[in-house]
Amino acid sequence: DLSSTGIVQSSTGSNYVVRILSTLDREKLKPSSSVALHRHSNALVDILPPEADSSIAMLGSDEKPDVTYADVGGLDMQKQEIREAVELPLTHFDLYKQIGIDPPRGVLLYGPPGTGKTMLVKAVANSTTANFIRVVGSEFVQKYLGEGPRMVRDVFRMARENAPAIIFIDEIDAIATKRFDAQTGADREVQRILLELLNQMDGFDQTANVKVIMATNRADTLDPALLRPGRLDRKIEFPSLRDRRERRLIFSTIASKMSLAP
Repeated sequence: DLSSTGIVQSSTGSNYVVRILSTLDREKLKPSSSVALHRHSNALVDILPPEADSSIAMLGSDEKPDVTYADVGGLDMQKQEIREAVELPLTHFDLYKQIGIDPPRGVLLYGPPGTGKTMLVKAVANSTTANFIRVVGSEFVQKYLGEGPRMVRDVFRMARENAPAIIFIDEIDAIATKRFDAQTGADREVQRILLELLNQMDGFDQTANVKVIMATNRADTLDPALLRPGRLDRKIEFPSLRDRRERRLIFSTIASKMSLAP
């Protein structure tokens, strides 16, 4: 009887066809639910509460960044682009609906270290009422097999449950480099993390009040699948070389908070 069976994915990525006990409430059994299996028969015996990983839950408890656009010297073009791609869809989604276009689902910030990527993300988070969830890509690479993909699911689930939200994944190249024939278990685990990340991004509705921002110093190493339309739709470059006007704006912004001798 197909109505009494289901498919369960383990933390290692393996899929199992299991028997569902008749005593369980089927209304509570939904896709992505956490469940308990009998140790011998693998029968589905319980539905676990959807509690996010404690290390992930702590990420959402941070206070909203106090950085504003005025604190970022220069980068006028980058400010405009990130406001159009992230801030406006969260604060004025009706404008996109009136025009009949879909807002970007994800944004990639790329450029050398120290060019203002993280600071600008904090500024856009400060300018909205969205919850800010920040993760570093390397944090998904755990010592236990299957933990990384589960943490990715927890991050996106927490964002959906606390929408509007901004997910910021820094150093995305730690888990999203171009795929190759994995030689070790660690390589295969990183590839599973990337696949889960792609699946989570594909599962977002365009109207969802969740925006994804990723940052990297090495855009040339990223997997092309992550850069396809519908995932990271907008790419914003942060150049290392600034013209004289940009350098003057940076100096003025920093100096405005200091007491300088005449």
